[in-house]
Amino acid sequence: MAPEKGRILLHTCCGPCATTCVERLVPDYEVILFFSNSNIAPEAEYLKRLEHAGRLAQILGIAIREDVYDHRAWLEHIRGLEDEPERGKRCEKCFAFSLARTAAMAGDLRIPAFTTSLSVSRYKSSPTIFSLGRAYQAFEAIDFKKRNGYARSIELSRQYGLYRQTYCGCEFSMRP
Repeated sequence: MAPEKGRILLHTCCGPCATTCVERLVPDYEVILFFSNSNIAPEAEYLKRLEHAGRLAQILGIAIREDVYDHRAWLEHIRGLEDEPERGKRCEKCFAFSLARTAAMAGDLRIPAFTTSLSVSRYKSSPTIFSLGRAYQAFEAIDFKKRNGYARSIELSRQYGLYRQTYCGCEFSMRP
């Protein structure tokens, strides 16, 4: 008899980014998606990304949990950093916000490990994400962009017909 897989909560920034992550995690884990993205604005964009993360979960036959959407709390968390450039201090605070919420949900669900799809993006600093993740014993630092993870996410999102957004998510990332 094969050993039982451990469970892992995957903080999911969007369906396309989660594709590669799930593909790489399922041999070793029972994956539960956690859509926690209070940074996304406007709310219609949040709902569209949630819909496509849900579509991915359905296609792959895995569970998805949605966090409470609280954009005001996120804005308060990053206050004073609105004018920071992309990949700057605001993004670091945003990552910390999402990782804290994911760690709390993993604890609530009694899931022993969690990670994030943020590391698949070529636009996100994996070392920064991992540095912040070290604050949580259950955090698994997995760099999904390795082995062409980002390119694979594009390929899989096309295959599954998932919406691919044109900006990170927050209103400040839409600026030229």
